[in-house]
Amino acid sequence: MIGKRQIGKPGIRISKGAGRPDERQRDCIAGGPGLGPNSGIPPRYRIMAHPLCGADPLTLVRVMRTAGLPSRRWAAAGIAAAVIGRAPISGLEHLLTSRRAMQAARDMPPPVFILGHWRSGTTHLYNLMAGAGFGYVPPVAVGLPWDQAGIGRIARPLLERALPEHRWIDRMAVTPTSPQEDEIALASMSELSFYHGLYFPRHFDWLIDRGVFLDNASPVEVARWEGRLRLFYGKLYRAQGARLLIKNPVYTARVARLRRMFPGAKFIHIHRSPFEVFASMRNFYARLLEVMALQDVPAEVDIDATILRVFDRMLSRLEDDVQDLAAPDYAELSYRALSDDPMRALRSLYERLDLPGYDEAAPGFEAHLAKVRAYRKNSFSPDADADRKVARHLGRWIEKWGYQGGSDG
Repeated sequence: MIGKRQIGKPGIRISKGAGRPDERQRDCIAGGPGLGPNSGIPPRYRIMAHPLCGADPLTLVRVMRTAGLPSRRWAAAGIAAAVIGRAPISGLEHLLTSRRAMQAARDMPPPVFILGHWRSGTTHLYNLMAGAGFGYVPPVAVGLPWDQAGIGRIARPLLERALPEHRWIDRMAVTPTSPQEDEIALASMSELSFYHGLYFPRHFDWLIDRGVFLDNASPVEVARWEGRLRLFYGKLYRAQGARLLIKNPVYTARVARLRRMFPGAKFIHIHRSPFEVFASMRNFYARLLEVMALQDVPAEVDIDATILRVFDRMLSRLEDDVQDLAAPDYAELSYRALSDDPMRALRSLYERLDLPGYDEAAPGFEAHLAKVRAYRKNSFSPDADADRKVARHLGRWIEKWGYQGGSDG
């Protein structure tokens, strides 16, 4: 069973001030974000909800060959049963649709990518923009990336009823049409994914760096990831027929690669106070390791060090990759600007990126903003030690973006 390891005990080292575990964390067993005792899924089935249940057999073997076998045997058994049980139908769908999906990926308009470190406002911006005529990643495509035309379509009503009311890491509502990031889907299609560090934390930092920065990834593995990404986007484009809007924090470190893969793509970078991001990321890692880890978390895992290291390296990579990018291909905004005056921020983005349709989309933006007006962000206790740590390690970004100590931007 997953979910008995509490924050601050051996296995996850986080300084004081991190979010405290609640009943959802203690009672949850292996499953995707949001699967807890009140998820509406009988306990004996929740184990089947782990994201890797949507993987193909070869990806599962490759990941475990690199990351090691799970120590959560019941969770592993459920994943293996789901993967093997789906394999014949998934294989048939791949045989019948992959060529057309790859052609669609070549023919489709270049995507618009939303970038930014995790917990910087990427989801809020994605939810706002996705309803404005863009294609996006729906929940079913995340859970069953290989099966969008077959099992995913047939089982969609059942899968939608099984969705949690909100995300595990915060109170953001999840609906059958909620836009999702593509990273979880790609973790079921490729051995290169940030989420493999969360699924297999025995090699936590090594897998995080491999999944984000492609460290220790062979040319064959990188080429396979690129092919799977094109296949996934082609499936989405064939199903929706609209220019894709993609949100994935990992891509903050891959702009140069994405520009080569998708000439003409546009990029939006949203940033937030590093002090706020740091506090929220402690909660992010602690909660997701509770529900996603298939291995025991080693005592030497230092979440604080990982957050600071990845933040600095990711934003440094972005800075290098966008040196020659400007409007209408690249735009930047702060989470504070989006929160304070979202309509003004969105109009500015559309103008700078030369995106059509703002006036037609504006009523939808306003409707979404009215719907989430009562949303309450996570709050964390003040932590002077954490603020000093962030100021020491991320001072470059605090100064660049003009943030104040401990304040939200």
